[in-house]
Amino acid sequence: MSHTGIGSVAEEIEQFSFEVGPIRPPSEGGSASLLIRATRNCPWNRCTFCYGSSYGGKKFQLRSVDDVKKDIDAVNSIAGLINEASKATGNTGVINQEVASFLLQGNPGLNNHTGFVHVFNWLYSGGKTAFIQDADSLIMPTKDLVEILKYLKQAFPSLERITSYARSHTVARKSPGDLSALHQAGLTRLHMGLETGDDEILARIEKGVTAAQHVAAGLKAREAGFEISEYVMPDIGGRSRSSQHAKNTAMVLNKINPDFIRLRPFIPRANTPVYDEYLRGELKLSSPHERLLELKNFVEKLEVDSRLVFDHFLNPSFRSDGRIVPLFKQDYEGYKLPEEKDKILQLISRGLEIDNEKFLNANDLIGMPSL
Repeated sequence: MSHTGIGSVAEEIEQFSFEVGPIRPPSEGGSASLLIRATRNCPWNRCTFCYGSSYGGKKFQLRSVDDVKKDIDAVNSIAGLINEASKATGNTGVINQEVASFLLQGNPGLNNHTGFVHVFNWLYSGGKTAFIQDADSLIMPTKDLVEILKYLKQAFPSLERITSYARSHTVARKSPGDLSALHQAGLTRLHMGLETGDDEILARIEKGVTAAQHVAAGLKAREAGFEISEYVMPDIGGRSRSSQHAKNTAMVLNKINPDFIRLRPFIPRANTPVYDEYLRGELKLSSPHERLLELKNFVEKLEVDSRLVFDHFLNPSFRSDGRIVPLFKQDYEGYKLPEEKDKILQLISRGLEIDNEKFLNANDLIGMPSL
């Protein structure tokens, strides 16, 4: 393709845009998963560890099916032009750095075009996964979300996995038929914020759900055929409630038996009620060793066929020979339970032999606006 031809394609890409929300799970990262925004912000937005931080206290909105379809069309147009450039440069549809270089040569401004960067990275990663944003897409009327899912699958037949966040309260209110319809339409995995299985802590953090509702929602989602990722927040109960947090969270997860248990260690963030609790001295955080002991208590009580995953930088890391070393591997698949349970416990024991002072201390990150 001539420079002029490349420039024409690159300029045409710039005409298309689509909305991308602020939040997604690390395992559905912007480079690997296509982000499609079906709702804006969070319909609950009262959790004391999150309010005013992740979504800035913004009002929840349902986007119209037509608007979401227009976004999918925009993605499809950008993807088509990138593929056109690939073929014209002799790459036969393969998306690689050579294609990016040619397009940026034709229009350097594409480097700052969010839609182009996002779609190119998604295609470069294989174009196989998508994540429906924002915080609780299942709150949409089922027929609307089904229509969006079918349209997305039709636009991109290469998709092998489509995922979304979902509140336990929302899942519990959906009928088995609605959940099955969503799964059959292409939604394959739900990311659900358990945080804790302890009713006292759930009430304190205003999660809006009980341990029993967490269990009911998890079982209902599994029955409908979804893969389930449950998120747990180590130390969300603070030092004084560590034991009950570990015990009751393990108890809830044993009943759900999700596909993934992903650990997101708790840090009080600025502009949240729980941060104010911390400043008033009403919440005492655990030391690195105390967090490891809570984790040990939790893992020992787990009786699941799940993967325990440490795919976040806040999970335990320590300084060694001038380097930062994660105690656990931080990939998206983690450790298979029960087969690797002893391995996890051995790593915890190793961590307890390392001086507290060598660990990256969660206290150093308290008050940061976003993690």
